[in-house]
Amino acid sequence: MTEARADRSDIFREMFRRHAAGVVIVTANHGGVPYGFTATSVASLSADPPRFTFNMARTSSSWSAVANADFVGVHMLGLMNRGLADRFARSRDRFEGDHWRRGAQDVPLLHDVTGWLVGRIVARLSFESNAVIVAEVVDGAVGRDDVPLLYHGGAYGQPSPLEYEI
Repeated sequence: MTEARADRSDIFREMFRRHAAGVVIVTANHGGVPYGFTATSVASLSADPPRFTFNMARTSSSWSAVANADFVGVHMLGLMNRGLADRFARSRDRFEGDHWRRGAQDVPLLHDVTGWLVGRIVARLSFESNAVIVAEVVDGAVGRDDVPLLYHGGAYGQPSPLEYEI
């Protein structure tokens, strides 16, 4: 790698470490086996029809499920879900226990999250070793109200309100 390219890569990584992002867990079912991973790349694409996107590495252990599934789940996490975020980011036994159930279209749904959506995958765009997935919402629910779990500077955090006067 050239020095200029290394500098751009370093700058890119540092800039996105400074960009706070909401933490979610993406789930899918492939061949009757549940898959899931923690992500920060989920975004709203459109409200009508309701669509969302997320990015992932095609080297991920969950890529085969997302690449072959018709439906995925996205679970918005709150501060109380930090342990769940860690579990899906670091553990191999992500679905051991009673913290989930099979939902619509057999998509694994996690309990006690701030909300979840099930989306029908309408596009997979591959770029080198990464992919962008677009899904149209077919089901969902708003869960308990909680402080959003954020990822910033390589650690989990929470937003704090700014004091201001109008």
